[in-house]
Amino acid sequence: MVKVAVLHEGNAQKTNDNELLKLLIQDLSFDLDRVEFFGFGAKSNFFKLDNPKYERLKLQIEEEAISKILFVVDADYEKNDKTYGGFNNTENELRDIITKLSFSEIADIYVTCDPQTKDGYLESLLLSSIPKKQKECIETFLNCSEFASKENHKSVLNEIYKKAYPNAPYDFSHPNFDELKQKLHNLFK
Repeated sequence: MVKVAVLHEGNAQKTNDNELLKLLIQDLSFDLDRVEFFGFGAKSNFFKLDNPKYERLKLQIEEEAISKILFVVDADYEKNDKTYGGFNNTENELRDIITKLSFSEIADIYVTCDPQTKDGYLESLLLSSIPKKQKECIETFLNCSEFASKENHKSVLNEIYKKAYPNAPYDFSHPNFDELKQKLHNLFK
C-alpha cells in the first residue's frame, strides 16, 4: 500500500499535533493506516537539510512507498524569531526547504495558527474555533491566573481547553478547519 506522509512538530507517537490530525483524518473517513507520521521535534528541525528524517523520507519516496507529503508546522510569532517565526516566514522557509529537497511536486504546507492573526500554533487554531464566549472565558482565566508556567502559554492553553470542553474538544465543522481539511483531501487523492 502506497502511503502519504505527514510531517509535524513533536514526536510521531501521541502529541497534540498528530492527535488532532488523526482525529481529523478519521472524521474525514480517510484510512489512517495509509499515513506515515514523521515527528520532527522542535520547529527548527524542519529547516535542517541534513535531518535524518528527510533521508528516511527520500528513501521511501524513491521506493514508491510514499506518494505525497504534508508539512504541518506552527506559525509561532515573528517577534520571537525573525527568520522562522510568523506565518509568512514559516511558509517561505518551508517552501525553500521543500525545493532544496526536491519535494516540490509532491509536498504541500499547512501552517497552524489563528487564521485571523496568522500568528500562534495549533492551540491558537483550536481556540479560534470555539464560540466567542468560551474563548473570552479561557483568555480571561489565563490573564488573571497566577500560573507559574504562564510563559508556556501553549501547553497551559491546551490543558485548559481540554479540561473545559472534554466532550467536544474539536469542532471540525468550523470554517477555520476548512483549509486543513482541503489539504488532507488533496493528500489522499
